[in-house]
Amino acid sequence: MDAESYKSPLHKMVATTETDLWNDSCSVSELKYAIENGAVGATANPVIVGEVLGKELDLWEPSIKRLIAENPTATEDDIAWKLQEEMSIKGAELLRPVFERENGKQGRLSLQTNPKLYRNADLIVEQAVHFDSLAPNMIVKIPVTEAGVKAIEEATFRGVSINATVCFTVPQSLAVAEAVERGLKRRREAGEDTSRMGPVCTIMVGRLDDWLKQVANKEDIVTNPEYLDWAGVAAMKEAYRLFQERGYTARLLSAATRHHRHWSEFIGADMVITLTHQWQRRFNASDVEVVPRIDDPVDPEIIQALSEKFADFRRAYKADGMTPSEFDGFGATKKTLSSFIAGYQDFVAVIRRYMLPGV
Repeated sequence: MDAESYKSPLHKMVATTETDLWNDSCSVSELKYAIENGAVGATANPVIVGEVLGKELDLWEPSIKRLIAENPTATEDDIAWKLQEEMSIKGAELLRPVFERENGKQGRLSLQTNPKLYRNADLIVEQAVHFDSLAPNMIVKIPVTEAGVKAIEEATFRGVSINATVCFTVPQSLAVAEAVERGLKRRREAGEDTSRMGPVCTIMVGRLDDWLKQVANKEDIVTNPEYLDWAGVAAMKEAYRLFQERGYTARLLSAATRHHRHWSEFIGADMVITLTHQWQRRFNASDVEVVPRIDDPVDPEIIQALSEKFADFRRAYKADGMTPSEFDGFGATKKTLSSFIAGYQDFVAVIRRYMLPGV
């Protein structure tokens, strides 16, 4: 296929490398654009769901009113989750042809468990199993907290394809990979099928960068400012190296894009890059060359400088930088969970305005 035959740079990436594109939104219109450019999956989180609802409220208002009328004793949280499920089911329908074509390895729609459950493995698993039942091509997002790692193993054992989220570091991603392997092993030993499962582990590369910048401001750390834009890239490349070396089943997924390196540096990897609609349009209009860069090492000087000045970079980059008992206390984890919970509460507030109009 000649260069002019590709619809876009993202389409070229998908067509010429092992790297897959997912849409970082549950918006139907945005998902259609992504699929046209080669996307084979979709992700979302409570903040994104709220943003989509804000942009497409006219599309979803009839559903909100119907759900309230059909469920007279339901709480506002109940209605919020029912609406999220409807939004996710519609997105899953668009991806179903890809799911069937790829025998379950692609074409999945992510639905995130309640971020407020991050300390309770049993409740996370219960919700994950329910979400898995909504459509054949659901993938369920579970946070990489201490309880979340336990939930990932159990949900995998029960046949749920997981997408680990609230993950920023190499040790978190390795804990996810090992939990998935344990769950798959238990499932196979129980005589259950695993052939169509497609687990992934997200690393929110941009949020690691964000956190280290916040640490630099708080602790008055002076470093080359460009180095801080390489932290997430360095963590992802190190995690990818270890995943390939160890042969894990789960694939890595890059999320929380802040600049083009969060896309361009991962091209060529057997991984997923999930991008918002805005970043997809930016990259498709860019002159960034679509060539494999995943094996290009991050400058050792950058790794050394970040390691010397930031304890949290050492925790993020080194395979043994943290244990699962330390995941909940990592700064990026606390900040992201807080934002997800706030985003969920904002989403519920939209439902409340329909249940208590005029207030």
